[in-house]
Amino acid sequence: MNFKISKGAFLVLDRLHSQGYEAYIVGGSVRDMYLNHGAHDFDITTNATPDITKYVFRDFTVVETGIKHGTVTVVVNGENIEITTYRQEGAYTDSRHPDSVEFTSSLSLDLSRRDFTVNALAYDGCDTVVDLFGGKEDIENGIIRAIGNPYERFKEDALRILRGVRFASVLGFEIEKHTKQAMLDLKHLLHKISKERIAEEINKLLCGAYVKKTLLDMWEIIGEIIPEISLMRGFDQKNRHHIYDILTHTAVCVEKIEPIPYLRLAALLHDTGKVSSFSIDENGEGHFYGHPHKSEEIARRYLEEYKYDNFTRDRVLLLVRVHDTVIEEDKIYVKKRLNRMGEKAFFELLSLQRADNAAQSHLYDRAKHFDVVEKIANDILAEGACLSLKDLAVNGNDLINNGFTRGKILGNILEYLLKSVIEEKLENNKESLLKEAKERFGG
Repeated sequence: MNFKISKGAFLVLDRLHSQGYEAYIVGGSVRDMYLNHGAHDFDITTNATPDITKYVFRDFTVVETGIKHGTVTVVVNGENIEITTYRQEGAYTDSRHPDSVEFTSSLSLDLSRRDFTVNALAYDGCDTVVDLFGGKEDIENGIIRAIGNPYERFKEDALRILRGVRFASVLGFEIEKHTKQAMLDLKHLLHKISKERIAEEINKLLCGAYVKKTLLDMWEIIGEIIPEISLMRGFDQKNRHHIYDILTHTAVCVEKIEPIPYLRLAALLHDTGKVSSFSIDENGEGHFYGHPHKSEEIARRYLEEYKYDNFTRDRVLLLVRVHDTVIEEDKIYVKKRLNRMGEKAFFELLSLQRADNAAQSHLYDRAKHFDVVEKIANDILAEGACLSLKDLAVNGNDLINNGFTRGKILGNILEYLLKSVIEEKLENNKESLLKEAKERFGG
């Protein structure tokens, strides 16, 4: 094998082998090396117990990161290598964690408890890959297959259902039919999983290179978490601007925007309010009046329930709320938008609108419009235009020094001056701004 592993992982394997113990790199890193994707995190499994492992690496920093489950972390030249003793597990009464863990001397028992065949390969660091469940063949054929009985695997740990969908999105693999059926039959068990873990998997899934296909193939799984997704499937928009149903439109939009979790979340959620906003006019054309507001409500409910951080929540809600806003090809209008949203959010809105447009009828392609708006915005930024109070040539102290009293009035004056500069009614220099302040507000 010509697998490239880190110096730290090689040292750990070599030392355990030299002390007479079995040791293998396992899991996703072996799968990724087999795919020539490269690997960065190397997890090692061994028949050495945690106490023995700690003794073998007594000259290194050893952290008991998961000692009750047989895991310690050895720090080798700044690299953290997790080492776990072979183990077999008891029942999973909570559909997530084993009630008990028992160490074993059998590699086969350890590998048999894992989720999918592609993740059950073990590499000794030299020339041997142990493949007991056909993982290499499934990698070659692009198949996600549960080890053994898929119903048992998903009842043990329901998060595996979402992990399998994530692997399909990231790797572009097909989910084997029996595995897929078990996922669909047991998807309700996802509600037993912590919200944070669900959100983490959703983020990774959305950033996969094959997310469009995965959303269209596995919509029922995502719909278990966000029910509106299921309602969007097959929903005819009956609108000349759209060539797809709402779900397909959404999947294309997600694929087209940059693979940044909060941007892809915004793309996923931006039209979730369409079904409940649908109406048909006298000509038989469909409309979705007010759908950004309803989509924002749905997005807020999801983001709060699944405990996203404040930045992600606020940015996604902003983008969903304004995604349908027409940005005029006008310098002053663009300056106002930049002032209201900030530079980063403004360009993210453009990205979302570009992706949204790419998922509509090509007869209504607005790509040139977005190019014009983007150029206007870039020109504004290049000239260093005043867009916020920090750019304004006067501040509160300047007003006080010119006879204005402290208090709320200062903020009102500054906001008025900023608005006037943005609208190009005043130049951004101290003299003209103070003159206007005195004439309009006294001082």
